[in-house]
Amino acid sequence: MATTLNILLSPSNNTQIQRVFSSSSSSPKFLSLRTHFPTVGFNKLLCATSPIFSPTDATHYEFNDDSSEIELRLELGDESISPGQVFVDANDNSLLIRVERSGYTKTLLDTNSLYGMIKPSETIWYIDDAQLVVNMKKQDSSLKWPDIMESWESLTTGVIQLLKGTSLFLVGESTEINYKIARELAVGLGYTPLSTKELLETYTKESIESLAIKEGYDAVAEAEGVILESLSSQARAVIATIGGSPGAARSSNKWQHLFAGFSLWLSQSDATDEESAKEEARKTIEAGVEGYTNAEVVIKVGGWDAAYTKTVAQASLSALKRLLLSDKTLPGRKSLYVRLGCRGDWPDIKPPGWDPSTATEV
Repeated sequence: MATTLNILLSPSNNTQIQRVFSSSSSSPKFLSLRTHFPTVGFNKLLCATSPIFSPTDATHYEFNDDSSEIELRLELGDESISPGQVFVDANDNSLLIRVERSGYTKTLLDTNSLYGMIKPSETIWYIDDAQLVVNMKKQDSSLKWPDIMESWESLTTGVIQLLKGTSLFLVGESTEINYKIARELAVGLGYTPLSTKELLETYTKESIESLAIKEGYDAVAEAEGVILESLSSQARAVIATIGGSPGAARSSNKWQHLFAGFSLWLSQSDATDEESAKEEARKTIEAGVEGYTNAEVVIKVGGWDAAYTKTVAQASLSALKRLLLSDKTLPGRKSLYVRLGCRGDWPDIKPPGWDPSTATEV
């Protein structure tokens, strides 16, 4: 069973930096993350996070990653501040820093989306002139932190290193959403943006809609499957697939070449709140009624507004990062799967000589 990460969109009355608005409503919907790390027997470790809140506009900070430790320096702006006026609360993936001054409390930084995990019990801080210095121990010393917390810039920088050239496939019910998110991700990662819809229409000189009317959905899916086969050995690409009934990804028996890269399912949700969205995602994945459930990352989108393409793309990178960190062998195994010919035996790759048509080893 593949590792799956779900990003769910849920309504709230608060204002956050990361948010997506429903196309049918002006009320904000924003991102919460639920992470699944399946193990033998389908036991799961469930983690939950909320969107980040950046440092205030008046807060300036310096950040340094020194292998096993990270150092954060925040400008206090006042050398008279004493340690008793400073409040630092560090947890595994969150950090809150406040300063009491002149009868009021100022928040210097409040985030529950640190770029990685820290050891909170080993956090130390002190005041150096007009700077607050916070030293934190990383749980994973091999993970390079581009910045103190997740942002578009830090995620694109970090995920490029983790992917090791492995391509991404965007699947889901909407061809438009797949295309827009794929292009945004490609720009951020420096990958090549590709669209199976554009490639198929260029080759046939007809629109997907016209082809579906003439030949039927199955014929379009078969044609897209041929294109996916030709793209399966393509490295450093973000590939948007055809959505809905004409798309090959909708059928579970057409994923042989989609397994060549990491797949992100951009799933449109009818849920009206976070709990119902989580329940919807769980039932869909457990039922396995659509090919999309083969995807390794699932993003539940409640409503769609193209103006927030980058927000959804950033959330997708956040989930993808967690997937890659949960098993650092995944890019290497994807590469092996491609070198052996994309035989459909993902994730349990069989030895060389295995014949998928006979399910025997030669």
